[in-house]
Amino acid sequence: MGKKAHTVPSWTALGVAFVFTPLAFLVNDAIINAGASLDISAIGGFRFVSPAMGQQGTLTQKQSEALAAYNNAANKFELVLRQRHAQINSNQPLPNLPGQALYLARNDMISTYKDLTDVLPSRIGRSNKFAIPPAYFDADREPLLDEYFKIFDVLDAPPANAQKSETPFKDVVDLGMAIARAKGLDAANAQIAGRISLGIFFAETDGIQNAGNARSNKYKGSFQTGPSEDQIGRARWVAIKQRVATIDPALILRDDREEARAGNLDHRFNHWTAVRDGLMSTHADIFPQVAAIVRVLPDPIDQMKLFELMQIVPTPTRAALKSGNLLSYRISDPTVMGYLRNNSISAFGHADRARTSATYRELLDAMWLFNAKFEQARRKFDEIRTK
Repeated sequence: MGKKAHTVPSWTALGVAFVFTPLAFLVNDAIINAGASLDISAIGGFRFVSPAMGQQGTLTQKQSEALAAYNNAANKFELVLRQRHAQINSNQPLPNLPGQALYLARNDMISTYKDLTDVLPSRIGRSNKFAIPPAYFDADREPLLDEYFKIFDVLDAPPANAQKSETPFKDVVDLGMAIARAKGLDAANAQIAGRISLGIFFAETDGIQNAGNARSNKYKGSFQTGPSEDQIGRARWVAIKQRVATIDPALILRDDREEARAGNLDHRFNHWTAVRDGLMSTHADIFPQVAAIVRVLPDPIDQMKLFELMQIVPTPTRAALKSGNLLSYRISDPTVMGYLRNNSISAFGHADRARTSATYRELLDAMWLFNAKFEQARRKFDEIRTK
């Protein structure tokens, strides 16, 4: 749902948008050269107020206040969408972190709707195409989220000098599997590691290679890594590269070509090196535990969620894995809970945000905004393996 802003201390990896001048230049270039202009008529003149909203019976004061808060939040979200549309279509300079206001306004709309359905359960409506639980989202507002994603497609466009791959999804799977084999996994568990790697790619960038980040000046590229993660990953790759070469010589030949191609470019904007270094910096050390993780989490989506938590809060997640009781391991540190909420986990509505702690089972269940991305990754993985 828009690139996540990984608010972090030195040990975690998440971010907040592009620097003002490069982003404004990038968006203008994307619009002019890639036909990325946005059709503002899609939301022009249409007020996204559900007919049912005006057909409620007598409401209590608490219900009326919740309804008013929700309508205000939805109107504000639409207003921010229109503002970004106008700025992009007229090639106006964009503010620093141009996606942040959009992200916060979207979250406020979802949060206030959950507050409304908590006090007025009759407002829980039909399912929606984004697979958001109906208690959190009014399906009549789908057009607003459609526009939200269109805008982020422009805001998160890769820089002009980014080096793309013709096989971005296969690259992720191949690298994940090769690294897993070099870490000692057998072929079957290495495939699971490859599928998990693809899930992280979709979770971080919706499967868009070399993505920017309209909410972060720090985290960039296909795995949304910061400079320190990239450097750590490169060093760890050098240490393991010879082992990979004995398992998959062809992959190392490809790696040598990509290294030469990247040259002095920020390696986060070469898709191959960005994925390789992102996996090595954060996830490779956990790959040897894949078989044990699968026994505890047989659902492939839960497996991807756990590794995404490694991306968001690595230190607590490592502790949970070492505890011997992963699903019951409880996080109660307020700072860590804040990082989770900043990445749309237990983030919506007063009831969710009032939680002061959560077990890993509860966290996995609360990651419903990731479900559609991980399902897409699973389908793409099956397609790659079939081919």
